[in-house]
Amino acid sequence: MRPLAQMRQDARAIFDAGLAAADPYRAIERHASIHNDTLFVAPSPDSSLAPATGEMKTRAQRVYDLNNYQRVLIVGAGKASARMAQALEDLLGNRVAAGVVNVKYGHAVPLRAVKVNEAGHPLPDEAGHRGAREIIELAQHAGERDVIFCVISGGGSALLPCPADGITLGDKQQTTQVLLDCGATIQEINAIRKHISKVKGGRLARLAFPATVIALILSDVIGDSVDSIASGPTAPDSTTFADCFRLVRRYGIEERIPPAVLQFLRRGTNGLVEDTPKPGDPVFQNVQNVIVGSNRLALAAAQRKAEELGYKSVLLSSYIEGETRTVAALHGAIAKEVVATGNPIPRPACVISGGETTVTIRGSGLGGRNQEFVLAASNEIAGLQNVVILSGGTDGSDGPTDAAGALADGTTLARAKELGLDANVFLDNNDSYHFFQRLGDLLITGPTFTNVMDLHVVLVS
Repeated sequence: MRPLAQMRQDARAIFDAGLAAADPYRAIERHASIHNDTLFVAPSPDSSLAPATGEMKTRAQRVYDLNNYQRVLIVGAGKASARMAQALEDLLGNRVAAGVVNVKYGHAVPLRAVKVNEAGHPLPDEAGHRGAREIIELAQHAGERDVIFCVISGGGSALLPCPADGITLGDKQQTTQVLLDCGATIQEINAIRKHISKVKGGRLARLAFPATVIALILSDVIGDSVDSIASGPTAPDSTTFADCFRLVRRYGIEERIPPAVLQFLRRGTNGLVEDTPKPGDPVFQNVQNVIVGSNRLALAAAQRKAEELGYKSVLLSSYIEGETRTVAALHGAIAKEVVATGNPIPRPACVISGGETTVTIRGSGLGGRNQEFVLAASNEIAGLQNVVILSGGTDGSDGPTDAAGALADGTTLARAKELGLDANVFLDNNDSYHFFQRLGDLLITGPTFTNVMDLHVVLVS
């Protein structure tokens, strides 16, 4: 029987292994290389890491003769974009003529030729707006003998704000907050953000045409769909204005989003505003979109670490989504099943999953989906011996907090009760941060400069 303290350390080590696999600098190194002025860019893998070897299964590389280009530019947005641009600068050297990337506050790294703008996330701000305009300026003035590297990662939607004509940044901020609060999925949020933007939903590719665009993308969405990651600035958009208007009605937020946004979506639905570029549009003929990192790669690395530590492991899914409390209860139920019957895997067991759940805000507390996940799961595992649950965001910031997530075990509720804390009161108020802060069980990583959604770890000894 493993001591509980050791299990808690193991859970953190497993999470950290997944985090290391999502390092954006290494992700660029795995996919781009140069030999004798020839650039080789490996495409997105056909599948996730092979379980036994960790090697990627890829199709043929795309080859670019850098002597054919007058300028090399780097643009991008996202929590990992500065670190990705750093890898490209180190690879391309003095070939890089200029660039602009927007990152979340606190996520900047020193670069030589590329300007780094720190900006607001998850709500866009004026700093992000200025940076987006600078990116648009570079793209618009690129010619057919220019190559633009576009580095995109999680957070890119909020960090690349340039509202459509007639919509203000304040309108977009309010719309984003309403969508975050109503329980919409990230795909649904991004569908609307694309259509009220000048740059998202493939519009950056349209602005850059006929330049060559190589988009290197760190995925933070379930299924790794390039048109959803950072709202797909270089990818064909599969959603329409009509889809957006249906989402507004489904969540009953017609009265909560700004009138200018509602009117713009209505005009688009009626064909009075040009829709985002769709598959087959000529603006994508010089575009290569490459997924360089994903939740699946991080989960595979976490699973290997669990097995190194002596746990029998199962990778449940990288497609975990839905209401956070419901998903957390399911993971708690799995822990109880392992204790009772040894299913779906015998002890010592490690169950790993990933994805991105959704919190419907009902209270006025502080927290994020990972902290709420662990708080909800605490009810399920209360009193169980040698059970540990950890949930963390790979970007290091869970909701509007300085924590990546939290960690709990079968003693969590008893320890909380000794401090006069009622877990259900904190849960009802969406105040998971202050609950785990009092217990000393917040998962603190600091900025990780990456983002491939969330990792959930369940250990049973």
